[in-house]
Amino acid sequence: MLSELLLTEISRLNAQAKLPLHRQLYEALRRAILDGKLEPQERLPSSRDLVQDLQMSRNTVVAALNQLTVEGYLVSRVGSGTFVSTKVPQRALQSIRLASHPAQQLSVRGRALSTRFCASELEIQPFTPGIADFSAFPVALWQRLQNKHWRMTYPEMLDYSSSGGYAPLRRAVADYLRVFRSVPLDVDQIIITSGTQESLELCSQLLANQGDTVWLEDPAYWGAGKAFMATGLNLHPVRVDDQGIAPQPHDQTTPPRLIYVTPSHQYPTGAVMSLARRHQILSLANQHQAWVLEDDYDSEFRFSGPPISSLAGLDTQGRVLYLGSFSKVLYPGLKLAYMVVPKGLADAFKRAHYDLNRPGQMPVQAALAEFIDMGHFAAALRRARQSYAQRRQSLLAALQPCLGPRAQITGAEQGLHLCLRLSDDVDDRALAQRIGKLGLTVRPLSAYCLQRQDMRGLIIGYGYAPLAEIKRFGAVLAQTLQQVLNALPPG
Repeated sequence: MLSELLLTEISRLNAQAKLPLHRQLYEALRRAILDGKLEPQERLPSSRDLVQDLQMSRNTVVAALNQLTVEGYLVSRVGSGTFVSTKVPQRALQSIRLASHPAQQLSVRGRALSTRFCASELEIQPFTPGIADFSAFPVALWQRLQNKHWRMTYPEMLDYSSSGGYAPLRRAVADYLRVFRSVPLDVDQIIITSGTQESLELCSQLLANQGDTVWLEDPAYWGAGKAFMATGLNLHPVRVDDQGIAPQPHDQTTPPRLIYVTPSHQYPTGAVMSLARRHQILSLANQHQAWVLEDDYDSEFRFSGPPISSLAGLDTQGRVLYLGSFSKVLYPGLKLAYMVVPKGLADAFKRAHYDLNRPGQMPVQAALAEFIDMGHFAAALRRARQSYAQRRQSLLAALQPCLGPRAQITGAEQGLHLCLRLSDDVDDRALAQRIGKLGLTVRPLSAYCLQRQDMRGLIIGYGYAPLAEIKRFGAVLAQTLQQVLNALPPG
């Protein structure tokens, strides 16, 4: 019986993570779908029956069902009920493929892609890095906008898009980037993609040949590394310092075809690239005739100091491709992102994007364009900034007693995570595992390193956990950290 299955899973989640009740129900249903315990097209009991069987409030049940519907796990049919979607989420598809094809049958590249930097290892718990809070997303408003565009959809809106995306959405993105990121562009330079991963893969496929070199920050965002590995590029790690990526003379003996950077808030260290370093990167790109892929990660969330100009805004040679996404402000399952390509590349990118990816989701793009034009995106961004600023401050306050020569925070001015740098005598992987046993998820900084062995620390996200949980679990995190630091020999 479904209710018994859900109650068992909820009990386990409550013991491990102390999540809010609606999140426990959400996770229990999501896992039942991903594990195949709920089949595609299977009808769920009504919300009224679930309320009675699970002894939960209606608001709790409806909140969980709405979130699963927004993310595509469930579909609601008026007059018929709620059903499991026939579109199995990507993670489930990946699991099915791996079960059907043993690891020894994978290619060398396939084994690397399936074993290095696995996002599935990151359970969504308090302090999970890279996760935003999408519980406040206005689901009812979003559903009304989507329903409106489904009712008035023209036949061409149901087809693939060969124009780079829905024109009003591209105009809205262009207006936003001109004003808030100082990116000089025409609407025709904007291409709507299904996410930053797709943007990176498209750049790799069109701008580099197999075996070409990509300079990658070290430590690095794992998703970028996988995108470049998947397209047959050679990764050349370039060390990061407190001003961002820091190319040295020996790096230039391996000339790049692509240079991937996260200048606004380097992931994971949080370093903000200095103006001098930005000009250096642009100069090196021009010198080597390389392309700079600017992932403007977390640029929306700057809490102190003046705004930092984008690399694309400083580029005078047309060497920068600017990548952005809606997932951190809205919700990850939206799967819509954008890229700004140099004018001379725009037509080629649109044609290749069409042939390789068959882009669509035009009614969703139309709903998003109206969402932005009506001011809801700006309002959501303001609310998110205020909420995340409070969470950031609460986490900083909780960690303050631990700070000293062996523990220092970087990356606190911007973004949705902190980097707690630890001294070399701290085993950050063992520390992360110890914290994980408390039901909290942090990531060891050393796990993000490609080549260097000199970085220890914890990557601590504050985007997902509500303020009350940060106050509660922040004390637990600080206490555990203090115990580990106190046990170290004097240094």
